[in-house]
Amino acid sequence: MLTESANFLRGRRPASQFAMAVAALLALIGVGLIGKGATIYAKAILAQILLERAFDRSLAAGQPVKPWSWADTWPVARIEVPRLGASAIVLKGGSGEALAFGPGLLDGTPAPGEAGSSVIAAHRDTHFSFLRDVRPGDKIRVTRGDGAIYWFRIADAQVVPWDASGIDAHEEGNWLVLSTCWPLEAATQGNLRYVVRAQLVGRQITGDLSATAPL
Repeated sequence: MLTESANFLRGRRPASQFAMAVAALLALIGVGLIGKGATIYAKAILAQILLERAFDRSLAAGQPVKPWSWADTWPVARIEVPRLGASAIVLKGGSGEALAFGPGLLDGTPAPGEAGSSVIAAHRDTHFSFLRDVRPGDKIRVTRGDGAIYWFRIADAQVVPWDASGIDAHEEGNWLVLSTCWPLEAATQGNLRYVVRAQLVGRQITGDLSATAPL
């Protein structure tokens, strides 16, 4: 995904939940039932719990906090689709390693809420599996690492070649672009991408409680 990005041109969980997830994973390993597919899902779930914690610490500290000591990336935002109850922590960058843990804000694209098109990519079978259920008009809430909250409304969705998406990071306006592999139900990677575009409709700066809802 990192090599594609140049051409292709996003609340804290309780400790008991983490402990239960680890216990479940160890149980699967113990009985020999975990395969490659299960490993991917378990890795995605456990990573998001750690990323939630790191993101909460980032908000409190006012600076990026790595989710684990050897990480070469860090949380930059939380993305939510309230109608679906979907939520994920977004990491900086779109390398293959980063996308194994969560959605990635592609390098060379602006932070959500800034002018242009912010492009966030993720795997279709884990963190962006909810994209199959979104529809035009759905609202997306993005909480950035600086505490600012931005609301977007989905405008359209389309299938495009990964190297000819038509996405412009410097496009006029404020856009959020969510991308994943297509077809959504396929097990192998192809040359097509499912791209969802959403336009900025509202914002809330830290401490400003007068603009908590989208315009």
